[in-house]
Amino acid sequence: MTKLRDRKIKKPILLVLVGLVLSGFIAFIEHKAGSHTITGLEVYVEGVSDVYFVDEKEVASLLTSAFPGLEKMATLSEVSINEMEKKVEAHPFVRKAEVFRDLKGEIMVKVSQHVPMARIVRPKAADGYISTKGKILPTSANYTSRVLILTGARAERLLKLDDLSEQESRLLALIQFISQDPFWSAQISSLELLGNGDINLHQQVGKQVIEFGKPENIEIKFRKIKTYYKKILPEKGWNTYDRVNVKYKDQIICE
Repeated sequence: MTKLRDRKIKKPILLVLVGLVLSGFIAFIEHKAGSHTITGLEVYVEGVSDVYFVDEKEVASLLTSAFPGLEKMATLSEVSINEMEKKVEAHPFVRKAEVFRDLKGEIMVKVSQHVPMARIVRPKAADGYISTKGKILPTSANYTSRVLILTGARAERLLKLDDLSEQESRLLALIQFISQDPFWSAQISSLELLGNGDINLHQQVGKQVIEFGKPENIEIKFRKIKTYYKKILPEKGWNTYDRVNVKYKDQIICE
């Protein structure tokens, strides 16, 4: 019984000792790594369909300005990885940044971009983009993306929001539907956002304004537009009508 009791006592003591040794070893390794000199900075920006709204040079310049130790070859412990990530992610076109160091002491930065899917056009002020996730973005000096255009007084008001996913979720769903469909993204060039909440669609081909109504029952309305393309246009011709209304249930009104 005494031997069994001694074993029970020794086991937790042994585990504590092992834990202390491991903690000390990890602390030693981290201290040693932290004392290593920074040997360089490498930035990689993930391109999306060869689109780069932020590039490697811009991110590198941003970091070296904010953290002079990167150029002065400071020790790794003098530069905060977390602060570097926060600095890069503060860039409006950066969705996520990962910063880490390799065994040679080089700082590695991996950047994922926000991807614009629509552009809000204002005649007397700067434009803005809407990302695939609904985030409002500024325009970029590096790149201009050919995306769906949004116009109208309501479109301008969208720029006051940070994100469309809450207050304008139905509009965001419509933009996503058009942008993600190869046929509709090629055919629909712009959305006119009217003051009453209705939306007019303008086409790449064809002068007709498509009166879509509110951004609801999206798939049903686009099936009606496709019916118009397949059955009415071949018979009547592209220039017969000026307006095509798909707002109302089970109706296509052509005028």
